[in-house]
Amino acid sequence: MKLLRVGPAGAERPALLDHDGTLRDLSGLVPDIDGALLADETALAGVRRAARGGALPVLDRSRLRIGPPVGRIGKIVCIGLNYHDHVAETGARIPDEPVVFMKAPDTVVGPEDPVLIPRGSVKTDWEVELAVVVGRTARSLETDAEALAAVAGYTIAHDVSEREFQIERGGQWDKGKNCETFNPLGPWLVTADEITDPQALTLRLWVNGELKQDGSTANQIFPVAHIVRYLSRFMTLYPGDVINTGTPAGVALGHPDPKPYLRAGDVVELEITGLGRQRQFLKNA
Repeated sequence: MKLLRVGPAGAERPALLDHDGTLRDLSGLVPDIDGALLADETALAGVRRAARGGALPVLDRSRLRIGPPVGRIGKIVCIGLNYHDHVAETGARIPDEPVVFMKAPDTVVGPEDPVLIPRGSVKTDWEVELAVVVGRTARSLETDAEALAAVAGYTIAHDVSEREFQIERGGQWDKGKNCETFNPLGPWLVTADEITDPQALTLRLWVNGELKQDGSTANQIFPVAHIVRYLSRFMTLYPGDVINTGTPAGVALGHPDPKPYLRAGDVVELEITGLGRQRQFLKNA
């Protein structure tokens, strides 16, 4: 299923995208798409039956804002330096274990909402990422099979980053990762049963129509199952938590000088196989 949330920011309603692109209203069936729904197999089964029945009300897709596909996110856990080609372009060493940092849930916006360049920023960068949405509580998982069973679905994350704040202003990453609007998410949450292999997805990102990133999750250093299992050893993952799994080569940080960082007026577009497409206009904060 393709689950999404539509409507004004803070007042989104749950919806479903049919195989033919018809947008269906789920608000009469479930209150929201969030951790509570994703953990409720009975409720999800009801959504699937209703979708097959074709009787859900139709929404006018052209008139509705698409919001983040998951509401009330508990935490966003991010993996840095997780693609072989991205490690090479930054001159870093391949990590022995996943590099973990956090983003606050209030960085999340819809897939077509504006992205704000922070005041004083000179190095706002782009990063297309596969995002994993947790569907079961996960603690100290032992196997990759257990890890994948804890995944509710997948979506696109744009891990916007301010590199000066991240690297040059104190030696820790959170300042460059948690600026307002720095995690566009969506457009859809595609349930895990529709993604046969999360390690066989193509990720692409364009800036002003120029292709900047063109990678594959096959190039991940730590695949999705390993990441979920690894994180569950250090923190409890709850339904509705989001994991950003890293970005492939092609970010501004990896370009030779002068580095082409984002500016107001730029347009960023990004897509992942089967997960849809995002488009953001850059504005000054």
